[in-house]
Amino acid sequence: MTDTRRRCSLSFLALCVVCLCSCSSSITKEKLCVDNLNFSTQQLKLQYKLASVAKRNPRTTNVDGTMHWTKETADWTDGFFPGSLWYLYEYSHDKYFMKAAREMENLFISNRFSTQSHDLGFIFNCSFGHDLRLTGDAEARQVLIDASNSLMTRFRPEVGCIQSWDVNSGWQANRGWKCPVIIDNMMNLEMLFKASILTGDSAYQKVAVSHALTTMKNHYRPDFSCYHVVDYDPETGAVRSRETAQGFADDSDWARGQAWGLYGFVMCYRYTKNPVFLEEAKNIAAFIMNNPSIPSDNIPYWDYDAPADLRGRPRDTSAASCTASALIELSGYAEGTYLDYAKKILSSLSSPAYQAKLGENNDFILMHSVGSIPHNTEVDVPLNYADYYYIEALLRLKNLSSKK
Repeated sequence: MTDTRRRCSLSFLALCVVCLCSCSSSITKEKLCVDNLNFSTQQLKLQYKLASVAKRNPRTTNVDGTMHWTKETADWTDGFFPGSLWYLYEYSHDKYFMKAAREMENLFISNRFSTQSHDLGFIFNCSFGHDLRLTGDAEARQVLIDASNSLMTRFRPEVGCIQSWDVNSGWQANRGWKCPVIIDNMMNLEMLFKASILTGDSAYQKVAVSHALTTMKNHYRPDFSCYHVVDYDPETGAVRSRETAQGFADDSDWARGQAWGLYGFVMCYRYTKNPVFLEEAKNIAAFIMNNPSIPSDNIPYWDYDAPADLRGRPRDTSAASCTASALIELSGYAEGTYLDYAKKILSSLSSPAYQAKLGENNDFILMHSVGSIPHNTEVDVPLNYADYYYIEALLRLKNLSSKK
């Protein structure tokens, strides 16, 4: 064999190895998505049967192991269970899930007129938003517009942000706040972007952009970690304090807060293509992915700075699933190891360490999430939003694989 032919043969063999490795990786990724989406359809079918009888959306598990349903009044988590059903309808094309999602979202449809809630994006975009996207339903369109109008009433022009909690009652009244804004609110902006598209009125998008830019300026530290709460003077817009409500300390890094911010700025870039939002998202991602306190399986503790002896320092799969979903979208906009990191998170979440067995865990998919340790609520339990972002991440990864 001549040297030329030998080099050609070796090159051909090398190419075959690369192709085989690529195919193997693709099959593994496809199997990760399909196997766990199939499991999710089975698990949430069981959960829907219970929810349909109770006429409430499942939220978490009580201390005694019984189901904890969402409240009759506006519950910020109401949209996640029907949202998960909509994602499973998108995946399976089974109209069973479409009918189930409509039944569960109609339980809270009247709350779209509430001006006391800053979480209307969570509630309605994660439910009726998918209804509109997948079916074009005219009622869903109007619900999103109505909910957006309600959310707009909470915008404080002098601050440049949507006010989070009211401060005249409840535990919030004891904190001395005037206009608290939490990082979570980044997640409610998508509904406003959609409202501008649906109505042709740019006012909604202007509010969303103002909120994002102000949050970027005042919530973030030099290392691109974020505070949970920034309290403003509603008359002057001046920052009064930077604190936490659900994290370990005012200057600590509450894990789900870091995920909310990452997801929110990736989403803002999707709608605006403003490079400042993409750069912010990349910097937040770098802070998360390079954080030395995150365990080797990439499922973070509830707060990156929580000491090991604090109630066993539980993990938070809700922070992990939201982070994975955001990183998958970010991988479509920027070069980096975002997709590989997200796949590692999903592989861990899909393991017996975090994924429940069929028919167990009150039929939630994931175990080991944390609501709020400072409030002693929802500690090391399943949460409906952990399941929602887990399904979303799997579906995004699967769709990304199909496109490629």
